[in-house]
Amino acid sequence: MKTLGLIGGISAESTTVYYQQLNRRVRERLGGLHSCELILWSVDFAPIAALQAVEDWTETGRVLADAARKLEAAGAGAIIICANTMHINAPQVEAAVAIPLIHIADATAAVLSAKGVSRPLLLATRFTMEKPFYRDRLERAGFSVLTPNAGDRERLHAIIYDELCQGVILADSRVVVTDIIERGLANGADSIIFGCTEIGLLLDADAMPAPTVDTALAHVEAALDFALG
Repeated sequence: MKTLGLIGGISAESTTVYYQQLNRRVRERLGGLHSCELILWSVDFAPIAALQAVEDWTETGRVLADAARKLEAAGAGAIIICANTMHINAPQVEAAVAIPLIHIADATAAVLSAKGVSRPLLLATRFTMEKPFYRDRLERAGFSVLTPNAGDRERLHAIIYDELCQGVILADSRVVVTDIIERGLANGADSIIFGCTEIGLLLDADAMPAPTVDTALAHVEAALDFALG
């Protein structure tokens, strides 16, 4: 088993999902008392969020690259950024280490392809929905990515940062996001991407009205394919 190096804390709520799912799925694949060999570097999210708010992606890239170097030095065989938004800094992380970065958008594209869909609705932070780093990668893989309207993007962004990243799960917000999904499907989407690793804390991908990819779980599976391959 290769050792995985996780950059977590962005947010801590979804990083716990990565830790639990990596270990559970290793046990499912290998049986018995097996668990995942991993190293976790968990950043303090508050300074990162402050840098995001002013869009200082140079500094966030420096922080993540430093974390990646520490993970590599500790023996990691690949880097996993446990967040969609922070893949905006994937180029800085890849440049900082000699080991591979397992990209969450590539893992997502693989699952979308397996589901046979072409027009996914991307639900994520405002940064991930509006900036090209994520959508362009999916579009190069052959998908026509749809996003909610501007008002829905702002509502979803607030739910992620003000609630889900802080461990707050509200039934009212579940209704809001479900309504956003319904509007997206009515506008031509044929599938759904939980493009923020916290959305799976609010909604069940298996209960959605269209094929859905929970990116955290897709990322975990891609990481395990590497670790156990």
